[in-house]
Amino acid sequence: MKIIKQSGLMVDFDKDKLKQSLLRSGANKYVVDDVLQVIEREIYEGIPSKKIFKLAFSLLKKVSNANAARYNLKEGIRLLGPAGFFFEKYIARVFASENYKIKTNLILQGKCVSHEIDVLIKKNNLISMIECKLSMGKDANSDVKVPLYILSRFNDLKNKKLALFEKNEIISECWIATNNRFTTDAITFAKCSGLHLLSWNYPEGNNLKTKNDNNHLYPITCLTTLSISEKDRLLILDVILVKELINNAKSLEKIGLSSIRIKNVLKEVSELCKCL
Repeated sequence: MKIIKQSGLMVDFDKDKLKQSLLRSGANKYVVDDVLQVIEREIYEGIPSKKIFKLAFSLLKKVSNANAARYNLKEGIRLLGPAGFFFEKYIARVFASENYKIKTNLILQGKCVSHEIDVLIKKNNLISMIECKLSMGKDANSDVKVPLYILSRFNDLKNKKLALFEKNEIISECWIATNNRFTTDAITFAKCSGLHLLSWNYPEGNNLKTKNDNNHLYPITCLTTLSISEKDRLLILDVILVKELINNAKSLEKIGLSSIRIKNVLKEVSELCKCL
């Protein structure tokens, strides 16, 4: 059975891959088996992958909002766009959860020109800049042109004494963070050039997907009990992560939710973050 990805590429339907994705949502084996049975009855030759995702999502949501939210993680990160501002804040939160000091949205003067830096991080007196690349295309990849371009910016800034977290500090390392995937050439070039990469699936075992699962870093945009406009209003209030809503009914009140809605949202938040 062939399915069509968002990029237009036609690939074989991979039942095992879908099963693993459903299991990672936290759904138990019986729920996953039921979802797979329904999907296998509904799919047809040339079905869009987006349609399969929507069907699986709706079936999970009938059983558990939290499971559906976990399954919706990649889409939730994408919904931090289309502008990259909230994605930059999200990446800053990811590194803050690992005890980095963070700064966002800085203008720094390099040797030749000034540069807008998305995120600056510091740990153990080592300071790194992070360039964030949010992709709105679900099947898009970041190719070698991305690290090529960012390396030139890093070279203009590194080892130059600047007022960063304190006076007369230098940027020693550079990260590139994206919500999609890096091509093989991009990874090879980054390794050769000393750049650090963070994407949906890279590096293995310590990527955006695993960091989310290990540290409960789900963005509020993956929640199923809020509308898109309600999520946008929370982002404007600087509520970026789901766990920032724990015991924070005031933020939900500010965006106009009723007490019943607030209770439902906080229930999903607690289940998603395993706080109870």
